[in-house]
Amino acid sequence: MGPREAAAAPSRGFLLRPVASPGVRPRRITVTDLAASERFYRTVLSALGVEPGHADAGLVEWEDWAIGRADGGHAVTRGLHVGFRARDRAQVDAFWQAGIDAGYRDDGAPGPRPRYAPTYYGGFLLDPDGNSVEAVCGDFEEAAPVGHVDHLWIRVRDPQASRRFYTTIAPHAALHLTHDDPDRVRLSGPDYRFSLIRDGRPHTEHVHLAFPAQDDATVRWFHAAALAAGYESNGAPGERAAYHPGYYSAFVLDPDGHNVEVVNHNR
Repeated sequence: MGPREAAAAPSRGFLLRPVASPGVRPRRITVTDLAASERFYRTVLSALGVEPGHADAGLVEWEDWAIGRADGGHAVTRGLHVGFRARDRAQVDAFWQAGIDAGYRDDGAPGPRPRYAPTYYGGFLLDPDGNSVEAVCGDFEEAAPVGHVDHLWIRVRDPQASRRFYTTIAPHAALHLTHDDPDRVRLSGPDYRFSLIRDGRPHTEHVHLAFPAQDDATVRWFHAAALAAGYESNGAPGERAAYHPGYYSAFVLDPDGHNVEVVNHNR
């Protein structure tokens, strides 16, 4: 493991680091003040019926979401948007109102957003680090369970450059392209989706995306395909037993410098 990879890869979950296939769970961000962020996420996620399953001095975990304390090797995640699945419009309203009543910042009152999808209904808040956090409901093909992460928006410099990267690795990361506009590209997996967008807001910083593989060969193919296309390795294929025995993964950097991993847990 090289120094850049070690700095990007804590021993617990990443943002989008999977524990099992399919899917990319649990998802984790790194925060400035863990206690302040815990209060925020407890407040709003309780309106969706979700409470933490684990909490200690360095990490708080919900169903498929986690927040970890920043340190010298793990910079704060900023500029990210995360949408949590709500049961219905009333639950979206309750999520947003719980945040407003607790003094958190509005990022968009609950309402229809037909520009995203005909039945899209969401309400938006800002977490203590300024990340956009939403509750959303609607009729979507890749629907997550209520209270789980429905989607991510990653703000990038050039969505089409990011599109080329992610479509290059897509066959090895169980991804398929589901939306393609000049300023918004969406990729979907078995039960999740994420968008690469340019909307005038600051770029997303310090994200680690990890996708599951069913065998070690897929990990090697992912790494080889990315390097053949001119992308930079951030860790060659190999076992990372420090995470757990059999953890076999490889890392590359996307056009915005985000650390992208494909991993076979061999479990």
